Amino acid sequence: MSASTADASLVQSVDWLTIAPPTLTALVALGVLVADLFVPAERKQLLGWASIAGLTAALALLLPLRSGDRATFCLTAGAQTDSHAQTAGCSYTADDFTLVIQLLVLGGALLTALLSLPATRAKLPAGEYWFLLLSSAAGAALLPASRDLATLVVALEVASLPAFALVGLKRGDRRSSEAALKFFLSSVTATAVTLLGVSFVYAATGTLHLTEIAARLDEVPGQLQTLAETGVALTLVGFAFKIAAVPFHFWVPDTYSGAPLPVAAYLSVVGKAVGFTGLILVTVVAFPAYADVWGPALAVLAALTMTAGNVAALRQDPTRAGSAIRLLAWSSVAQAGYLLVPIAAAAYSGDDQIGATVAYALMYAVVNLGAFAVVALVARTHPGKRIADHAGLYAASPAAALALAFFLLNLAGLPPGIIGLFAKVTVFSSAVDAGLGWLAVVMGVNVVIGLAYYLRWTALLFRTPENAVEGTTHRAPAPVTLAIALTAVVGVVLSGYPQFALRFATAGLF
Repeated sequence: MSASTADASLVQSVDWLTIAPPTLTALVALGVLVADLFVPAERKQLLGWASIAGLTAALALLLPLRSGDRATFCLTAGAQTDSHAQTAGCSYTADDFTLVIQLLVLGGALLTALLSLPATRAKLPAGEYWFLLLSSAAGAALLPASRDLATLVVALEVASLPAFALVGLKRGDRRSSEAALKFFLSSVTATAVTLLGVSFVYAATGTLHLTEIAARLDEVPGQLQTLAETGVALTLVGFAFKIAAVPFHFWVPDTYSGAPLPVAAYLSVVGKAVGFTGLILVTVVAFPAYADVWGPALAVLAALTMTAGNVAALRQDPTRAGSAIRLLAWSSVAQAGYLLVPIAAAAYSGDDQIGATVAYALMYAVVNLGAFAVVALVARTHPGKRIADHAGLYAASPAAALALAFFLLNLAGLPPGIIGLFAKVTVFSSAVDAGLGWLAVVMGVNVVIGLAYYLRWTALLFRTPENAVEGTTHRAPAPVTLAIALTAVVGVVLSGYPQFALRFATAGLF
């Protein structure tokens, strides 16, 4: 081979538009960090608006990727292709699944940024906060495009490491520091277990690419079979920590209640999306040969997770400080159980079931962020963040009360939250279609349990409290108002046109 030929083989042309969403987010994060050194204290708010502009631009870059062959673009170690076939050895793929999850995580980060503007103005160090938030969002946007275990683990850690600091960013706050420590220890444990599992899988198959692992796991020699099975099991346990599946959920309530409220909202949506995306990639794409192992395991985890989350949420005392955040935290654990159902079903009836998880995740992201936005509004006058603080909210702020009621009814799966109802029916159907009738029954029971605490909170919004103060109002900063309005509008649009989200439930995404 001539020198010129060898040099040419090392040259890779990169379609920058394909990798633009996570790349732009990372560049804006670096720009904000540098700008923080020069922007005077009284103008730090500009860093927040710059971050919002960067996230908006990253979202806009998803539009051209959705057109033409770019929707199946594949970036490999030595070349790039735009084949519609899943390319062996692919490291970065911009397919439908990637773009939908990137829409979810970048949209969630944008709404979190809107909620964060008032907090960074008064309580949090602006430069560090925006850098950490954007860095985590960049890793979260990279993860769904990852098609090898090395890229997957790196993206997972880029999304997770800044989140540790975000949770503990309230300097001098003991609860924030304790929450950050618990989150850090649980995540480090999850990462260590995941890396150990990945190393075993690599040792058994000799490759890190997901599609090649899927092919080689069928041919693992007998002496390496135990090693491969152990690697698969450890990898799944690591991701079970990330998604807060029972019994790996213990860090969630304290972390959410101790973190700054916008960070708790971010973790409940974007953090969960990151864990579930990684779990889908390793199970459905990399480990289909072991579906008879991870399918039943995930089904049991789904049942345990939704039950533990709903029962704990039902037991929350409305008058206890932080009860609103803790209820949403336990609710997120229960919702993780519902999200696990289609993944478990995919082991029995194919990866078409994964679309139900994506559809449910879109619904959950919108309404859960909306609920956190209204809680943030009420917390401006009632910093205790108790459920009881929302009593009579309709009299003080009718629009906010109606929005929160709509969000809670969506989470419960009741009209007029049509998208919430349809999403639950879709998940329920995936269990039935896969022959998991017992799991469908468990889900039905848990939906009823969830109705109790969601409706109890909803009814409280329209009840005048005994100690109500005449003339009490909840004045929201413009960014918080915008966040509530955006989530409400998107929720209403999805309820009026649920096919936008539910079409993913009827189509294979890989």
